[in-house]
Amino acid sequence: IDDIQFIEGRESMQEELFHNFEHLHQAARQIVLSSDRPPDAISTLHHRLRGRFKMGLITDIQPPDVETRLAILRKKAEAEAVDVPPDVLELIATNITENIRELEGALIRVCAYGSLNHEPLTLEMAERVLHDVLTDKKPRPITPELILEKTSEKFGFSIDELQGQSRRRPLVTARQISMYVFRELTELSYPAIAREFGGRDHTTVIHAVDKIRSQMKERRQIYDQVTELTQLVRSGS
Repeated sequence: IDDIQFIEGRESMQEELFHNFEHLHQAARQIVLSSDRPPDAISTLHHRLRGRFKMGLITDIQPPDVETRLAILRKKAEAEAVDVPPDVLELIATNITENIRELEGALIRVCAYGSLNHEPLTLEMAERVLHDVLTDKKPRPITPELILEKTSEKFGFSIDELQGQSRRRPLVTARQISMYVFRELTELSYPAIAREFGGRDHTTVIHAVDKIRSQMKERRQIYDQVTELTQLVRSGS
């Protein structure tokens, strides 16, 4: 479960989680939780849950070193069934150092570009595709407000429309691309991203991210729209 700190102050949710935790624990199932703070720092966390959380291994996860980033990229390339040259992997791993989603997103952009243009994956091509990543060493902090603002600016829909319930096709596409960029450029979990879009169910975000990732390899327009929005967000211009 990502972002467990969001159950802070939610009594009914904590009660339900406690019973689910007990059921899984008694069945000897593995439970993995993530949070931006340790259990003792979640002020209104029920003492029963705090005790259960502290029963397990608590570890602080630091940004991966370059070798770990390379291993992540190799695994991602293997999962995508794409043969990526070592120098391309090294280019990505040495320039994206903290955000794993951004790391994987850069690889997806390179692979999608090669697939769309029937162009082999080379260092020169990767440098062209990732120009914004390689030149933007001190980017403006990327916030949900910034992504929504730039999505609105690019696609011509208001933020209220992006967060609303309309199912008009152009609006749905803009919303899904925005969700994909949220996932690539921020550390927000699926539920947290869903909250930025009017409190939708997190499965809606999962569907959107998977759909856009797939379409980037097949549809030039989607690839270009994702790339342009990503560059807009990075530049803040």
